[in-house]
Order: sequence, then C-alpha cells, then structure tokens
Amino acid sequence: MINLGLLLIRLVIGVTFMGHGTQKLFGWFGGHGLKGTAGWLESIGVKPGVLMAFLAGAGEFVGGLLFAAGVLTPVGAALIIITMLVAIFTVHGKNGYWATEGGFEYNLMLIAVALGVALIGPGAYTLF
Repeated sequence: MINLGLLLIRLVIGVTFMGHGTQKLFGWFGGHGLKGTAGWLESIGVKPGVLMAFLAGAGEFVGGLLFAAGVLTPVGAALIIITMLVAIFTVHGKNGYWATEGGFEYNLMLIAVALGVALIGPGAYTLF
C-alpha cells in the first residue's frame, strides 16, 4: 500500500506542478504565458522578467514531470523545492505563515511533501 500512496502523492503534486509550468510558459489553464508572467515578475522587482518567467515555468514543468514519473525523483523534488523557496522569498514570506493572508503555508507544505518523497524514494510504481 505504501507504493500506491507514493504514486498518488507523486501524481497529484507532479501533474499539478506541470500545469502551473504550462500556465507560465504557454498561457494554458488560465495562465498568462511568458509575457504576462514576466510583466508581473518585473512589477514585483524580479528581473529580467522573461528569463525568470521561463525558469519558473520550466522548473515547475520539468520538476513536476520527473516527480510524477518517479524518474530522477530527487532532481524533480529539488526543482519543486527551489521554485517554492523562490515563491516564499519573493512573494509569500512577507505575508506571514497562513495562506489566507497570502503567506507561505501552502508553499511550505509542498516543500515538505517533495522533500519527504525524495528522502523515501518514489516507490515501486515508476516509469523506469
């Protein structure tokens, strides 16, 4: 049952991160694409906006793909963790802990899940 649990965690977190990446990269699923994300990033002082938007989107997409597939899971987890740390330090940290106030609660939970799976391993159900 632990392998099924790990698969469920990896798929939900990984596919969700892939979706967030495509929002930033391509504007899919209600996202703003590279230009829109770049504009927002520059408005909060993160420059150069297009490069940072690409790195964020690519990190989320590739990290999510690796995590969901259970392939190079520590690398996928690291990409997820890095993306969430950047979100905490650039956006959410100043708002305190609770997500209801725009804080870093949710980001920290995702970091804990990614790190936990990286430490445990992906389980038996992986693509390779």
